[in-house]
Amino acid sequence: MPRYDFAARRLFVNAALAPSARVDLDQTQTNYVRNVLRLADGNKILAFNGRDGEWEACLVSSSRKLVTLNALTMVRPQQPPSGLHYLFAPLKQARQDYLIEKAVEMGAGLLRPVLTRRTQARRVNLERMRAHAIEAAEQCGILSLPGSLPLTPLGQIIATWETDRLLIYCDEEAPAGNPCEILQSCRRRANCAKLAVLIGPEGGFDPSEREALLALPTTVRLPLGPRILRADTAAVAALALIQAALGDWQG
Repeated sequence: MPRYDFAARRLFVNAALAPSARVDLDQTQTNYVRNVLRLADGNKILAFNGRDGEWEACLVSSSRKLVTLNALTMVRPQQPPSGLHYLFAPLKQARQDYLIEKAVEMGAGLLRPVLTRRTQARRVNLERMRAHAIEAAEQCGILSLPGSLPLTPLGQIIATWETDRLLIYCDEEAPAGNPCEILQSCRRRANCAKLAVLIGPEGGFDPSEREALLALPTTVRLPLGPRILRADTAAVAALALIQAALGDWQG
């Protein structure tokens, strides 16, 4: 990984970034820049929007109600978005916030909540998801924000699944085995260039759901060791394994 200044202050903006572009911050961002970061006119910050790379920007106008940034120089070009899709059964609020942040840190390029028969939380706040994705990206030097889709029933997802995307689903009832070896074996499959991981609800998959998942020609059933993991823990474990064996951790 290239050397990166983890102490650098970063801010996600919606506006376009280009030489001398001026960006008016909204009220929440103004409060963050003035009262949390305590920046004044002339101070520098890194700005990114998920499209135009990362820019060094300078505060050129600051008041109680308005902060304006002036883009100076691009410091990192835009990176292509990750092709890894992360599918998950929604959790209660605090654990889902954690799950979203970790999925973004681990390189998920799409966040897709899935409604299963045993899903406990049956509503998803997409704006809250995006806010936590932005926060994770700001803190971890990430340039591309993941996309997100609304809550979708698992049966509908299975019925319309892409035939060229490998679906790795984690199952506590999978036969015991080494998950690293199972994933390494996937490298020989022609359809492993596009990846997705599915984490089910804390109550596990219904038998009919498991049967439908296994009927897909592009499915890999993955065990995650001898212990039962909570869904948010399973997400981190699975994403780390998949990135190391098949994803962008290979260098």
